[in-house]
Amino acid sequence: MEKEEKIAEFVGIMLGDGCIGKYPNRSREKIRYQHRVKVTLDSRNKEYTGYVSNLLREVLGIEPKVYYKKSENTVDIAIYQKEIYLYVINNIGLLASPKWNRMSVPLKYQHGKLGRLVLKGLFDTDGCVTLFNNNGIKYPRIEIRLSPSPAQDQINNILLENSFSFRIQKLERGKTKIRISGKNELKKWFDIIGSSNPIHAEKANQFLKNSRSGI
Repeated sequence: MEKEEKIAEFVGIMLGDGCIGKYPNRSREKIRYQHRVKVTLDSRNKEYTGYVSNLLREVLGIEPKVYYKKSENTVDIAIYQKEIYLYVINNIGLLASPKWNRMSVPLKYQHGKLGRLVLKGLFDTDGCVTLFNNNGIKYPRIEIRLSPSPAQDQINNILLENSFSFRIQKLERGKTKIRISGKNELKKWFDIIGSSNPIHAEKANQFLKNSRSGI
C-alpha cells in the first residue's frame, strides 16, 4: 500500500475513534502543553489493535505508545509529540478535537481510491455488521454512526460516488446512522472497500456463506 493510501485509511480511523488534542500541563512557572494523537479501541480485538499501531508507525514515522485499560476493555494507541500533532493538522488536514460540528474529511481524501480507504478506516472503528429481521427473513446490514459535522455529507458523497445504496437514520442531537442493507451491498462493500478489522471481516464472511439464512 502506498503512503497516501495508508494516510487515507488513517484519516478514516481518526474520524471514527481518533482524538487530536492539545492540553495544558502546568509546570512550576508556566503552562506547557501536551500534544497528543490518539486512537481508542476495544482491547479485546488484539489483532486490529496491532494493525492500527503498525499503521500509525508507518504513517507518522514513530512508534506509538500502547496503554491497556483492562477495567474498561479499551486500549489507547497514542503519540505525544508536538511535531506529529502539527503534521496531522497542517499536512494531512485533520482538525483538532472536539469533533462535534467540526469533523471533516480533508479534500484530498474525499474521492476515488483514497475516499474508499477513508470509508474502510471509518467502518473498522465506528461501524459494525449486524443482522436485521424483515418478516422472518434475516438480512445483513452495515451501520456507521457519525456526529453532527461536515463529515456527514462528505461520507455520504463518497458512498454515492461508489454507487452504494444506503439510508440515513437521524438520531438525537444531530447525529446520524448510515444503513447499508442486504447481501448484495455487503458483498459489494467487501469487494471494493474491504476491512482491516478481523471481527468485521469474519461476521461478513459468515453472512455471505450462509445461504440458508435468507440473506
